[in-house]
Amino acid sequence: MYSCIRFLLFLLPPETAHWVVLRGLNLLHRCRLLGRGVPSCNPQTVMGLDFANPVGLAAGLDKNGEYIDALGCLGFGFIEVGAVTPKAQAGNPKPRIFRLKRHHALINAMGFPNKGLAYMIERLRRRRYQGVLGVNLGKNASTPLSEAVNDYKACMIGLYPYVDFLTVNISSPNTPGLRELQGGEYLDHLLETLKHEQTELHRLHNKYVPLLVKVAPDLDDGDIHGMAACFKRHNIDGVIATNTSFSRQGVEEHKDSERFGGLSGRPIAERANHVIAKLYEALGNDIPLIGVGGIDSVASAKDKFAAGASLIQVYTGLIYQGPGLVRELVKNTPDSSLVKRSGDTRSG
Repeated sequence: MYSCIRFLLFLLPPETAHWVVLRGLNLLHRCRLLGRGVPSCNPQTVMGLDFANPVGLAAGLDKNGEYIDALGCLGFGFIEVGAVTPKAQAGNPKPRIFRLKRHHALINAMGFPNKGLAYMIERLRRRRYQGVLGVNLGKNASTPLSEAVNDYKACMIGLYPYVDFLTVNISSPNTPGLRELQGGEYLDHLLETLKHEQTELHRLHNKYVPLLVKVAPDLDDGDIHGMAACFKRHNIDGVIATNTSFSRQGVEEHKDSERFGGLSGRPIAERANHVIAKLYEALGNDIPLIGVGGIDSVASAKDKFAAGASLIQVYTGLIYQGPGLVRELVKNTPDSSLVKRSGDTRSG
């Protein structure tokens, strides 16, 4: 049935289709026509959090936390919303999402459009979803890199009481200069400041909220090992690997391949797996990894676990495969501890 629905949705511009789907899910949820609860299948305890299942929704689908309860009915063990910035912003000019249908991929140049921190807080206060909930943090486009830490800090302070984890997004390709925060003094200063703030907020709220970092798939091995050392030095709680890619490998012939923005979906799966594997080599089990990028089947999900991920997230695969993908992954994804890498071999 979803193939028919997808055919109709793909007749619409991507952002319009996005809005129609989310509004439709909300309507079905209000009419009690969606499932209830979070299915418990292969539960995991990661970063001190109890996940009913290891399948999550990646940030970007629900930018303002407006559809958490409806999306939760699809079966996710955890949901990440955002990215949120301190001040509302419109993002980049439209059109800014492009489908590469034959490749089961998207190029997006959204640029963190969102209604701002205060609005996100209000939405989180209303949620009923009982699964693990995280928020992806960004910086406003108008904020210079030298002051970016203040944007992330403001979001941390405001959101801390209402979430289960927070993700520092320094890897989106759609905010000019943002990826410079992934290296050198910028990264050290950012993580040192935010970890100090986490300690203060822990004391204030008597609640520990893990702090994660989301990294790009376009890092070379030296960059990966340098970042891993920084993550260890600052006791980062987890890493999400990976964001969308600047690369157009595998889609070069598509008419939209030269569009500005980040590539997601099936073409970046292997690159994301490589980054996860290299991070796992450097971090081992000290810092857990959440694998994302090109998951559109049980086999591609297993590849993420085999590379070293403890949990997974989906987004573009959901667009192409529909809600049934979530159920298939929850039902068939094995215990990550049974398939994690051992040297260069894979098991499970």
